[in-house]
Amino acid sequence: MFNRFALVLVFVPLAIILIALAVANRAPVAFTVDPFNPGNPALTYTLPFFVFLFAALALGMLIGSLATWFRQGRYRKLARQRAIEAESLKQAAGARPAAANPNNPAPRNPALPHPSA
Repeated sequence: MFNRFALVLVFVPLAIILIALAVANRAPVAFTVDPFNPGNPALTYTLPFFVFLFAALALGMLIGSLATWFRQGRYRKLARQRAIEAESLKQAAGARPAAANPNNPAPRNPALPHPSA
């Protein structure tokens, strides 16, 4: 319930702000990719300004997501290694896998931190 409330509390004002930006910035703007010859029509794009704003927002989110994903790679690798070690220890002890035993719930993965509330 709290997650839905937080979602509404964050995304509704954000949507209102983005819609207001889109309405206020409808005028066409020329974007030139060639900085040395700004008059080159082959490398000049004319679109409403809000398209460029949203494209910059999307590009920033993509770059930030990729940076986070690469930065957390060592933790994913460590979690995979520990899961493989735990599975090999189970097989060496002759125990049945947790998924095959309905009476035994799946063990917690010690490689991952406990979620905070």
